[in-house]
Amino acid sequence: MFSLSDAFDVEKQLRLGFSLPLPMIYSLTLETALLVVGIALVTGHLAALSFGSFVQRHLRAFPRSVPSGVLLFVAAAGWFAGLVAFTDLGEFSSMRSKFLLFTVVGAGLMLRFVQEFLSVRALGMLLLLAAEPLLEACWMRQETGRLWLVGLVYGWIVAGLFFIGTPYVLRDAIHWASAAGWRWKAVCISGIAYGVLLLATRSAMGV
Repeated sequence: MFSLSDAFDVEKQLRLGFSLPLPMIYSLTLETALLVVGIALVTGHLAALSFGSFVQRHLRAFPRSVPSGVLLFVAAAGWFAGLVAFTDLGEFSSMRSKFLLFTVVGAGLMLRFVQEFLSVRALGMLLLLAAEPLLEACWMRQETGRLWLVGLVYGWIVAGLFFIGTPYVLRDAIHWASAAGWRWKAVCISGIAYGVLLLATRSAMGV
């Protein structure tokens, strides 16, 4: 458990110019995070560029796709339930079973009553869940290149919040990007370039 006294110790160590490891939920290094996200960006956008019409057709159907929504939401709910089950909840640890029950009941109600744009909302939840381990990987690292990943992740956080609260924005964005060939190519090339940038940043670290 990370107590208030530990927080004061951290502040004291930082003032002295030292770092004190904080309790982390995930074991993900910055190098691994850059590699995974970089490869995902390059391969995903390269596939979208190579198979444009196929990808566009499926993306246009994605926002209202019930199977995709159920699959992504179950993944997000399972991820969140795993955090509740295994993360140190501190003074709330005695209520772990109740939190798990609320998670299961809430997930069931969501599947039952919030099926419209469920795939977009679930994608937003996954973006928020994925943001934590990626930002955690950047924590207390001194390399300036980490900011490329940090900036991207904060963009995902903002997008995730919009996807959950106003899911139609993704539908509109997909239609806008796919309405003109040059827009689609620009989006794909930008994604590939950013992925290459992350991979180059990792290589510059001497890994």
